[in-house]
Amino acid sequence: MPPPPPRPPRVPGPRRVPLRPRVPRQVLLGGGIVLGVGGLYLAGSLALGGDIASGTSVRGVDIGGLSPEAARERLERELAADAAAPVEVLVVAEAPGGSDDGRTRELDPAAAGLTFDAAATVDRAARPGLLGRLLGSGGGSLEPVVRQDEAASRAALTALAEESDTTVREGAVAFEDGEVVVTEPRPGVALDIDASLGLLRDGFLPEPEAADEPLRLPVTAAEPATDADEVARAVEEFAAPAMSAPVLLTAGDATIAIPPEVTGDHLAMTADDAGRLSPSLDGAGLAGDARLAGPFAEAADEPTDATLRLSGGQVVAEGGSAGRRVVTDGLGDVVLPLLTGQGTAARTGTLATETVEPRLSADNYRDLGIVEEMSSFTVDFEPAAYRTTNIGRAAELINGSLVPAGETWSFNDTVGERTEENGFVEGVIIMNDRYERAQGGGVSAVATTMFNAVFFAGVDPVEYGAHSFYIERYPEGREATVAWGSLDLRFLNDSGHALYILASATDSSVTVTFLGTKRYDEVRSETGPRENVTQPERREGEGEECVPQPPLEGFDVEVDRVFVEDGRETGRETFRTHYVPRDEVVCPAGD
Repeated sequence: MPPPPPRPPRVPGPRRVPLRPRVPRQVLLGGGIVLGVGGLYLAGSLALGGDIASGTSVRGVDIGGLSPEAARERLERELAADAAAPVEVLVVAEAPGGSDDGRTRELDPAAAGLTFDAAATVDRAARPGLLGRLLGSGGGSLEPVVRQDEAASRAALTALAEESDTTVREGAVAFEDGEVVVTEPRPGVALDIDASLGLLRDGFLPEPEAADEPLRLPVTAAEPATDADEVARAVEEFAAPAMSAPVLLTAGDATIAIPPEVTGDHLAMTADDAGRLSPSLDGAGLAGDARLAGPFAEAADEPTDATLRLSGGQVVAEGGSAGRRVVTDGLGDVVLPLLTGQGTAARTGTLATETVEPRLSADNYRDLGIVEEMSSFTVDFEPAAYRTTNIGRAAELINGSLVPAGETWSFNDTVGERTEENGFVEGVIIMNDRYERAQGGGVSAVATTMFNAVFFAGVDPVEYGAHSFYIERYPEGREATVAWGSLDLRFLNDSGHALYILASATDSSVTVTFLGTKRYDEVRSETGPRENVTQPERREGEGEECVPQPPLEGFDVEVDRVFVEDGRETGRETFRTHYVPRDEVVCPAGD
């Protein structure tokens, strides 16, 4: 198909031009002026960019005419030292009823949660436009924006209060060494933490002229309830008279003097809710004061126990008397009213006494069940001066022991330490499997005699120990020794009745007898054969303290305690003992 024919050329028609109104010349001139001024204002505003009003300052630092960024940088630079400097505070200032104590303290602003916000401070500054500047609008002194972490500020103020608060001191009256001791009252002051929080924030970064003055924080005050007048009254009316002289107490025919220094140690003056001081006396403490033990004892008469013995196979009592004791119950009620008395008669009171019956008397020993011999045992020994002294002294201390039913008797508690002061002398003992010299040698003869009396009385030996090697004069497997501080001989009186111990000694023997009520018709001993026999060795002794020692074999042995009632065995106990060999010790010949 052939192409279409070309279009004919377009001929433009006539053009319309819009008609503009004619503007007067004066209007055209005025519009030009307005456009000119507007252009200048816009150019000025663009050139100034929102700068801080001239004359604006923060704590003496001029930031007028600066851009906000430049102002912030200047404030941070110029006030950095002030913002980091310790805040000096006066924590006891103008307290009601008091005065400044003249002491200042410092707070670390960072620790107290105080920070200077330069950016927020700049945001508050005025930024006048060009017209304002052309018309002379300017800034002024601007308060810094301070940020406060209240929890940190409270913690810092609390720590400050702990070291600066003074608690109220109540007036008081006390007694020491027989003298009156007065505590003068004093008001107390405390930092008001809640009121100080805002002051701390507002006082941070002060005006330059106030920078040298400490920040005064408010305090609260409390007056003592017991004031100086009350203290003076208590001293005049009670305390001074109380310490002026001893108090005298009569008990029977005796007179007991209680000096002020003793009374004062148990005397107190206590304030009530209104602050009034009143005296009180610890009567129990006064009665138990060691310094009065002697005077009370001298005013008393100790009861004397009866002594028991066998006569014709019967238990008889001799002697014994009642005693008298001072009644100290209610001692405080007797003494307290006397303390304000003037003169001897007004300071003298009376204590009651009461009769004290002896533990053992002719009237009660049968009721206690001490009616017959329960057991008796004797140990013989070779006479020696030290043995006679020590064995006799131990027997003397044991004789007359009364052991109530259910109680435990102790050899060491009864005899005491074997010292010279206690009546004992040096003798031969067994130590480290050999004979040695020490105080109290020979006392084991008494311990062995006591053990056998316990054995045949049928009561319970709760602690005992045999010698390390066998000694021929004692029954094997039925002997005991003692050592102060390490080994005791103790028995429990489980007979159901009281038990009385007779102990006596001669130059060559010691006997212990138990009186009471038998538990069994008979108590027998059955000794088994020696077993595990070992032979001794021979050793050379050394030194002047050497004690010769004959040899003896070691062995094990069993002893049965057999209980018999109505002619038949009702019980059996086995006591097992191990003896080491007694080595022969030969001492060097003397010069």
